Amino acid sequence: MRNLRLVLWIAVAIGLFALGSLTVGGFAARNAPVAAGSAMQAGAPLGGAFSLVDHNGQPVTESILRGKPSAVFFGFTHCPDVCPTTLMETAGWIKALGSDADKMRFVFVTVDPERDTPDIMNDYVSAFSDQIIGVTGTPEKVHAMVTDYKVFSRKAPLEGGDYTMGHTASVLLLDASGSLVGTIARDEGRETAMAKLRNLVAG
Repeated sequence: MRNLRLVLWIAVAIGLFALGSLTVGGFAARNAPVAAGSAMQAGAPLGGAFSLVDHNGQPVTESILRGKPSAVFFGFTHCPDVCPTTLMETAGWIKALGSDADKMRFVFVTVDPERDTPDIMNDYVSAFSDQIIGVTGTPEKVHAMVTDYKVFSRKAPLEGGDYTMGHTASVLLLDASGSLVGTIARDEGRETAMAKLRNLVAG
């Protein structure tokens, strides 16, 4: 069932990409900012120490965002549209970068740690690319990282007792020191995104 849902997610993302319609609805798309706000300016202080785990259950700290430039996206595995579309695009960026993709890191941080265990994250990110690192942890620790990185995240109840998450839809671009140098907005074209990534790799 889990694998079937992943296949369906990917199929939806491919369809949206083919149609050139990456502004599909959904709580995150309608309510979360699609670009960095005034508190998230290039070169501004961003981030802090954190102690979480990756999709293999291995410890990760802020050092994962040091030493190489990074593309970081905050989302969740139950996301109906924005997240699978963004990770599908990320997989495309990785492929297009070729060997240069090894010169940076691609990180997917959950904003829904209550449901996104390491096993769930492993299933999810591996469906897109083995170069995407999934990051999760306790709700308290994940919330602290989300706050430190000035990312919007909000739980919204649904009928029947379930919930969804509103969240920032942009990909954060960090240099090798972990400083924010830009973002890729959800509605930016592939050529623009690739130019930003190549500039990031070139330093």
